[in-house]
Amino acid sequence: MTRVATFEVHYTRLIDRDGRPTQPLPPLAEDRDAMVEMYRAMVLTRTFDTRAIALQRTGRLGTYASSLGQEAIAVGVGVAMTPADVLLPYARDHGAQLLRGVTLTELFLFWGGDERGSNFATPRQDFPVTVPIATHLPHAAGAAMAFKLRGERRAAVCLCGDGATSKGDFYEGLNLAGVWQVPAVFVVCNNAWAISMPRAAQTAAETLAQKAFAAGMSCEQVDGNDVVAVRIAMEAALTRARAGEGPHLIEAITYRLADHTTADDASRYRDDEVVGAHWEDDPIKRIKAYLVDQMDWSKEEEEAVIAACSVEVEAAAEAYLAIPPQPVEAIFDFMYETLPTDLAAQRDALLKEVTRRG
Repeated sequence: MTRVATFEVHYTRLIDRDGRPTQPLPPLAEDRDAMVEMYRAMVLTRTFDTRAIALQRTGRLGTYASSLGQEAIAVGVGVAMTPADVLLPYARDHGAQLLRGVTLTELFLFWGGDERGSNFATPRQDFPVTVPIATHLPHAAGAAMAFKLRGERRAAVCLCGDGATSKGDFYEGLNLAGVWQVPAVFVVCNNAWAISMPRAAQTAAETLAQKAFAAGMSCEQVDGNDVVAVRIAMEAALTRARAGEGPHLIEAITYRLADHTTADDASRYRDDEVVGAHWEDDPIKRIKAYLVDQMDWSKEEEEAVIAACSVEVEAAAEAYLAIPPQPVEAIFDFMYETLPTDLAAQRDALLKEVTRRG
């Protein structure tokens, strides 16, 4: 018998749940401004999350996917990207979108069912939130192929959940990226649950990262509650991708602390004690502990960040609530450059009915 291939998956954690370094840290971790920037972004993300859920519960927002407990992944990814890169987010990547320049009001609009929230003022080439599971991975491979064909030093960054790794689109997207050797970085946010399906019931694979091997790309695991580890892994992967060294997959290990969405009740299938234990790995608690222990983070600074984020989110929520809804005919107006005859007739009929009802 001859061995024809050997694969290894490496795992990285730099800061533990108590905010203590687990090994010598990169220069980034000694940069107070950079660490505070990431902490503030995580606090802002959670503040937005809390307000969005409150709006949904009072009937002023649609079904919403919470990012509670996953802030370190989104922020670590977003802060590692350059404006030239392109983000293909899934439903819990609010933190990355905010760092990319998507506004809080745009996010509220999107989750309120208004597609004007996907018409980003700043990251014009970033993709909208992908709600269907895994369908955006082939899109990421295609976008990255365009960058390669044009000779552009930029990368496509695609995030998905662990449930996506059980879908055909996931394998197809990775296979294309591997065959074409495109500048793409795929981030699997392994939060242990695909709605009510536990990770152990999804796949017998020892890791989700290793699924990249079949596609001919490199991979790794990181502690998804360690924002420094996520950012360092992303920066390295993006540097290689932009240099023409091919795609890479990062499996970020975390835990979904909230329901799957506001339409879900996770207490029906999860043990409260298990969920409670995972709060010890809260990524915001972790970076705050590091700032306090290593960088003399003060109570006054903490209160200032929380207050500023609250003011910013509340102002955005008020702006969202003040935006008039689109007219009913808008559903027809953005489908085609020239509306087909049958749809034009439907539009006219709708407007007549609206006028009749006053």
